[in-house]
Amino acid sequence: MTRTINRVEPPAEGSGSRVPHFRVAVIGTGFSGLGMAIRLKQQGIDDFVVLERADEVGGTWRDNSYPGCACDVMSLLYSFSFARNPNWTTTFGKRDEVFAYLKECAEKFGVRPHIRFRHELVGARWDDTERRWHIETSGGDVTAQVLVTGTGYLSDPVMPDIEGLESFPGAKFHSATWDHDFDLKGKRVAVIGTGASAIQFVPKIQPEVGQLFVHQRTAPWVGPKADKTTNKLQFALRKNVPGYQRFRRNFNMWGREILAFMLARPNIAAKTITGMAEKNLKKQVKDPVLRAKLTPNYAAGCKRLLFSNTWYPALQQPNVELVTDAIVRVDGSSVVTADGTSREVDAIILGTGFSATDRPVARRIWGRDGVQLADAWSTGMSAYAGTTVTGFPNLFMLLGPNTTLGHSSQTVMIEAQIAHVVDALKVMDKRELASVEVRSEAQQAYNTALDAKLEGTVWTAGGCVSWYQDGSGRNPSIWPTYTWRFRKATKKVDLGAYRIATTVGLPVKSQ
Repeated sequence: MTRTINRVEPPAEGSGSRVPHFRVAVIGTGFSGLGMAIRLKQQGIDDFVVLERADEVGGTWRDNSYPGCACDVMSLLYSFSFARNPNWTTTFGKRDEVFAYLKECAEKFGVRPHIRFRHELVGARWDDTERRWHIETSGGDVTAQVLVTGTGYLSDPVMPDIEGLESFPGAKFHSATWDHDFDLKGKRVAVIGTGASAIQFVPKIQPEVGQLFVHQRTAPWVGPKADKTTNKLQFALRKNVPGYQRFRRNFNMWGREILAFMLARPNIAAKTITGMAEKNLKKQVKDPVLRAKLTPNYAAGCKRLLFSNTWYPALQQPNVELVTDAIVRVDGSSVVTADGTSREVDAIILGTGFSATDRPVARRIWGRDGVQLADAWSTGMSAYAGTTVTGFPNLFMLLGPNTTLGHSSQTVMIEAQIAHVVDALKVMDKRELASVEVRSEAQQAYNTALDAKLEGTVWTAGGCVSWYQDGSGRNPSIWPTYTWRFRKATKKVDLGAYRIATTVGLPVKSQ
């Protein structure tokens, strides 16, 4: 059977404009992309390029600069194991520190010369004859044998579909694109959303604004945040005691696996995690009416568990109103809710999250036979080991489907996937392979087993509905068990799950 290849033809010989070719092309410079680039350098692989749409590294930590932006995982764990930083000033890293850390890593490990800034991915097309990716970017084209996406799932903001929002005459911006030029002092502000970003910026802007309307669709579970300033003793231990920082990091990582055990057992989670959050809510909110509005109707863990010591106090200030009636439209300068109330505001801040299950990058990648990744995922996003997708040879996705964690640090998953990609490159070198492509039956079997693990957990029990789920109700986001299991499963590439090609231009075969 003759295949129809959706190809991008390379320039003719002698044209003077040959497209640069690389062994590996990496998309993005957040934790995933930078981590991949650093590991390639450490493995002695210099034939790679990193394509970044912005003019600096950092990914979501570059883009999100809203007031109060910080991490909710201990900094010693929310960092690379191979780039430990003794200088975190608090338990949980603030945005500027995390951003500075990523920039420092880019410099320290010498990957900046490999980065092409202002090169936004326009399209990547697999050529099955040449066994390479033809990659078009806003700054020029390249080709690569292997394509690694490090675009994550918190990189493209979601704009809510609200009638009249587009014509709102005041200031309007998403938390991920914060307008620092707009002076909030004394203004009437509507915040739409009460997720991870909102619980951080609302307490910061509350003392500044004149009136704050917080529009809540679903109440989040919020636990206390044990954030402390790093003292001199801790700094000394981290800098002067060999192995201390590694011990603290690993202790936190393994300790968090207990949460995975609880989240997989809703009855236990209800007594422990939900109980902790309920106690925190009762302690901080004395008004029974407000407390009822802030009490979720689902088990803790179903949606992302949040942590803050300032969220509940901010909502109880005189200039704040928690609005639980649904927004029906924006009428001129007013936000109108289902109960008929019209609230006039000067600014609307959207804390409405990101495209987590509808990855924008999927609309920019075409695999074998010219199939778009978004079309391949039209019935649901899935991958093998969260990293490879059938029909897309030599494509490796960092933080791909079912790699999101509800209990630990994403850096643990990122590093496991990076190790998987590095091993795949070694195998390809050793076997002199032109391409590897996961078999459809291997991918299906992997996801069938994954769905079975999700059954009976807090992410599926009791009719749980969250941003982790897609339109069909399937959860293509969460890794539902221990991180050590993922690390073990991805440590080595099982070629038995792949179709391989040893020579450019010859048919692909099953291993």
